[in-house]
Amino acid sequence: MSERHETPPPPKLLDRLRAKTRLLHYSIRTEEAYAAWSTKFILFHHKRHPKDMGAPEVEAFLTYLAADRKLAASTQNQALSAILFLYQKVLQIDLPKVEFLRAKRPERLPVVMSVAEVRVLLDGMAGTHRLLAELMYGSGMRVLECCRLRVKDLDFGRHQVVVRDGKGEKDRVVPLPRRLEAKLRDRVADAQALHSRDLAAGHGRVWLPYAYAAKWPGADREFAWQYLFPSSKLRTDPRDGSPAAADAVPRRHHLHENTIQKEVTKAVRACGFRKRVSCHTFRHSFATHLLEAGSDIRTVQELLGHADVSTTMIYTHVLQRGLGGVVSPLDRL
Repeated sequence: MSERHETPPPPKLLDRLRAKTRLLHYSIRTEEAYAAWSTKFILFHHKRHPKDMGAPEVEAFLTYLAADRKLAASTQNQALSAILFLYQKVLQIDLPKVEFLRAKRPERLPVVMSVAEVRVLLDGMAGTHRLLAELMYGSGMRVLECCRLRVKDLDFGRHQVVVRDGKGEKDRVVPLPRRLEAKLRDRVADAQALHSRDLAAGHGRVWLPYAYAAKWPGADREFAWQYLFPSSKLRTDPRDGSPAAADAVPRRHHLHENTIQKEVTKAVRACGFRKRVSCHTFRHSFATHLLEAGSDIRTVQELLGHADVSTTMIYTHVLQRGLGGVVSPLDRL
């Protein structure tokens, strides 16, 4: 009697979307966002399959986000990117030009702290969280870029930090503040001690980007690849499948950015600041203070990793003496 071999069911749409984002090396956060927006789009149209819909349904959903939900332009653009990815990359369907009500992008100036305010805020923090805040202000890195730093990214000899796969999957080099060198060396020593304990316990593996794990077997256990700011717990990566899957490996991931964001918020409240200060404010302050000190706009653009200098030009509007160095006539009385 011959055995019957049933054909496995085709993968679900969202599973196909996740597989495609991983194939194209999209970040886990982009994967999660695209899956979430695709789900909302399908639910908005009463669970109709996207292949049975087209540009009119996409236009209706995006207009709803702007007109009814009053979502910001950046959020609306993210939803559009997710839906276009679903159609073009997953379903292999080219949509005609999508016309919809676009939310107006507000022209807001960044919140910037004075040097004195930065000093007060940093003095209100301690330990690893202070070190992360000092790195954000001293190098202009984004909070997630700091959390994702690996040991090998620090170059003490040249006093620089290599930011890998920043926004737009671009690498760049930023300054390593000399006053942080001793703290960072201690951080490396602490990370190495933790890694040694992990190895002794049969762990010690870290997630590697792209196909590095296949190219260099064992590299995920090398100390150079370990995160500079490791998480306190081991966990499996969502890209490995379910925690019970055979290929799911407990790894030491990096400190979650929410941790430092909460600590900065707590310190801001304790300092009594009335400004809306967040982790990203350190980056804004880094750029503004460099321009105030005489750095040219192109240099600041490269340090921030901006593709277009017009993005960097926004900081000229918040310089201490105003645009173009203008002094108020009242101050001349």
